Amino acid sequence: VDTEPLDGGGPLPIFESAAIMMYVAEKAGKFFPQDTRGKYEVTQWLMWQMANQGPKMGEQGHFRRAAENPANGDQSYAIRRFDDEVHRLYGVLNLGLHGKSWLAAGEYTIADMISYPWASYWEPRGIDLAEFPNVARWLEAIAARPGVVRGMAAGQELAEDFSKLSAEEKQRRAKILANQRAVPIPKEWLGA
Repeated sequence: VDTEPLDGGGPLPIFESAAIMMYVAEKAGKFFPQDTRGKYEVTQWLMWQMANQGPKMGEQGHFRRAAENPANGDQSYAIRRFDDEVHRLYGVLNLGLHGKSWLAAGEYTIADMISYPWASYWEPRGIDLAEFPNVARWLEAIAARPGVVRGMAAGQELAEDFSKLSAEEKQRRAKILANQRAVPIPKEWLGA
């Protein structure tokens, strides 16, 4: 919630990471060009990340973790499906970075910022960066940025060793993270 929005009005709530990044970058006047071509070059990569990179890499991780528990059954199709899709997405990044230092607008933008964290975990995803030299170069350039170093280190003091959690705590957290269903509209909203 921005309590001092650009339009000077009341508090402005914004959700979804790309929308938040667009708003903050536009408000700060940084990392999101406002000329038509630059703005939409960045916006295309934001949409790609939200619709493809994040969901597909998230599903890959989900099914790889699910396969660790035999009670979840055979996950080989899902693992192959999302491993292949993640490989394809690294290929999209590699092509998108061909002859360019950054994803969009000829400069470091929120498109790079939103895509980097997912792409930086290439090794556990089974990706061979030698196949994607443009991605490798891009990852190295971003990792060297002082703000990225600080951002990637944020919250490390909160890290936990999940192997030390009780079975009950693991089960409680699993219920929070998976198999959720829709929440009904609150009754007090219906009369409004």
